Amino acid sequence: MTESMTEPMTEPMKEPSTPELLEQLRADRQWLLRQLDAGHWSQWRLDLAALERELGQLLDQAQERLPQERL
Repeated sequence: MTESMTEPMTEPMKEPSTPELLEQLRADRQWLLRQLDAGHWSQWRLDLAALERELGQLLDQAQERLPQERL
């Protein structure tokens, strides 16, 4: 086995900033909401809807606690 086959082929990923992470979670929440509205996963709808609401509350709280950037 050659050495190149044992080493990762990609560079380490940069950790996202907190605002970037929050934005990705907001996008994921919107995707989940669209899926539920479209009728997907009807057997888990109530649990997923509760999860979506809790995620929304968590994101709101995180946004309030982040230091506001100065313009």
